[in-house]
Amino acid sequence: MSVELDPITLSVIQAGLSQVCEEMDLAFTRAAFSPIIAEANDRADGIYAADDGSLIAQGPNGLPVFVGAMQESTRILLERIAQGLTAAPEPDDVYIVNDPYLGGTHLMDVRFAKPFYRNGKIWCWLSNTGHWPDTGGAVPGGFSASATAVEQEGLRLPPVRLFKKGVLDPEIYAIICSNIRVSEQRIGDVKAQAAALQVGADRLEKLLDRYGDATVEAAIAELRRRAAAQMRVHVREVPEGRWEGLAHVDSDGVVNQPLEIRCAVERRGDDLHFDFAGSSAPCTGPMNSVRATTLSAVYLAVRHIFPDVPISAGAFEPLKVEGIEGTFLDAHYPRPVSGCAAETSQRIAEAVFSALVKAIPARVTAAPAGTSGNFGLGGFDPEKGRGFVMYQLSGGGYGGGAGGDGLANGCSTIGISKAPPVEIMEQQFPVLYRRYALREDSGGAGEHRGGLGLSYEIELRRGEARASFVMDHGRFGPPGALGGRDGAPNTVEVIRGGEVHVPPHLSKEQDIPMGPGDRVRVGTPGGGGYGDPAARDPALVAEDVRLGRVGAEAAREIYRVALDADGGVDAERTERLRAR
Repeated sequence: MSVELDPITLSVIQAGLSQVCEEMDLAFTRAAFSPIIAEANDRADGIYAADDGSLIAQGPNGLPVFVGAMQESTRILLERIAQGLTAAPEPDDVYIVNDPYLGGTHLMDVRFAKPFYRNGKIWCWLSNTGHWPDTGGAVPGGFSASATAVEQEGLRLPPVRLFKKGVLDPEIYAIICSNIRVSEQRIGDVKAQAAALQVGADRLEKLLDRYGDATVEAAIAELRRRAAAQMRVHVREVPEGRWEGLAHVDSDGVVNQPLEIRCAVERRGDDLHFDFAGSSAPCTGPMNSVRATTLSAVYLAVRHIFPDVPISAGAFEPLKVEGIEGTFLDAHYPRPVSGCAAETSQRIAEAVFSALVKAIPARVTAAPAGTSGNFGLGGFDPEKGRGFVMYQLSGGGYGGGAGGDGLANGCSTIGISKAPPVEIMEQQFPVLYRRYALREDSGGAGEHRGGLGLSYEIELRRGEARASFVMDHGRFGPPGALGGRDGAPNTVEVIRGGEVHVPPHLSKEQDIPMGPGDRVRVGTPGGGGYGDPAARDPALVAEDVRLGRVGAEAAREIYRVALDADGGVDAERTERLRAR
């Protein structure tokens, strides 16, 4: 029986599905124990189709990199159930999985999936992902810069039922807790994650009761069709031709040589093809990306360019990813992958931006900071008498674009995660933040300047700890576009006993011992500049200098703007500088 949908009903149901996901996000955030979830919002919740796991809706505040990854993990879960490799579901079951090769990202991103029953049948799946601060492995926090196999990164879980008919399985939970650090704190995150799915089930039940199953199902199908059609309209904005982009990963953490991501974008009719052939081969260290993360990185890059397309599996239909086989963008067991979601995914997006900024410059910006700044610190706090694992992520500058300057200290390209408040971190862990400020003169010069990165310094106050870093853009700053300069690269320094240590891989190292008074100093990248710096409005350059965003020397030598004694623009001298 066909269902007639008027535009208002369709719009209300679309908003209702999004609201279900948003309420799951909020429930998860507010109940979670770990600051990385409760304060930084490193999580996402979504609704997925019962037959093939395709994305129906995701909350507007969910981490974008999980959009494609959770779709892949749900699809693979359904395949494994059909093959008898995973136990068949019953009402109120909740599955747990973090296996990167089964639609995952890195091991710290733990997924829960719950079948939603309606009239005795599975109507859809509810799923969420949360970043756990530790899942075992060689280093606290899981970001092992020197891992050469996934077992060194932590506990790998295939899809298993953690909750059976709504009851937590104590044996499976005991296995998990026996393999991770600070395990006594995980029950808060586990219950929060499961409770968020139950909130989603309750809200979805009410939506279906109000509008009827047939009407909501028809709306979902129509929303998917419209998302695909809207994306194809945008695809037709890309001119015919082959547009090539290139991005670099500093190193894989083991072999100190850069990795290349080559991306050629080509429009064929209403589809956009992304060909990564020619990218570097699978690497020794943890910067490999799994297929699900690579797909997600392409999807989110396109969403940065065309943000008005609703989040739905239909939006991905015109986007065809090719050529990843045999490269480090399609990792298989036992390749290590701890850097894939937070770092390599952002280099993939950067390669897409690099290609499309040449094709549709009014739509695409110069490169953003493109690193989550993963810093793990784990040890023992003698004052509290317990171990701790602290995870710090940080923002950086966004690239300048046709519409103006890049955002300063923005979140990573892959998400909406924000750095936890300094006050919360100092309460939870034995650290003191000695500095937390915008990083002056870090934005790439351009007609539209790149945004500023972040500068912070953390001191260990007591006890002993080990520090690990998996960051990027330390060898190469975020590239400028259309004549713009590159943003400042990432910098890491560890000050121990008054001596400064710089990691050999610049932004990657693990197991650095720290004692009381030792400090970590980080400068995150600024965004790339857009357009010729000499075309920038001199008044904007003068304002940048006054506010400490740009140094006076850079104003003169790069922007070719001369300032008078009061900091204003010296028009005559500026004209001479720009005439050279």
